[in-house]
Amino acid sequence: MAKNYFYITLLLAFFFTLSASAQDSKQLPKSQDVSTTIEGLSLYPNPVTNGKVYISSKNDLEKEVIVFNVLGKKVIQTHLSSRELNVADLAPGVYIIKISEENASATRKLIIR
Repeated sequence: MAKNYFYITLLLAFFFTLSASAQDSKQLPKSQDVSTTIEGLSLYPNPVTNGKVYISSKNDLEKEVIVFNVLGKKVIQTHLSSRELNVADLAPGVYIIKISEENASATRKLIIR
């Protein structure tokens, strides 16, 4: 009888080892976003108090700027050829700003007072 318990225990140990290794071999999904961050990105002043935020980067190319509120609703979408973004129409609070320049993009928190 003890011999049967030994074989059952051995069989269960083998089964659990096999199932654990099968789970480890699963690959995680690859990220769809292959873009890089924007080199030398600067966003100032943050927090914004005067209704204007300045966005600059090393290359200073044209940028697409999208501002989202904390609920994820798009509140501003524009293309900037200069550094100045007017946010005077936004209510005080916390926002997420996504900046895209060529093949690079970056996301930052933007606070408006």
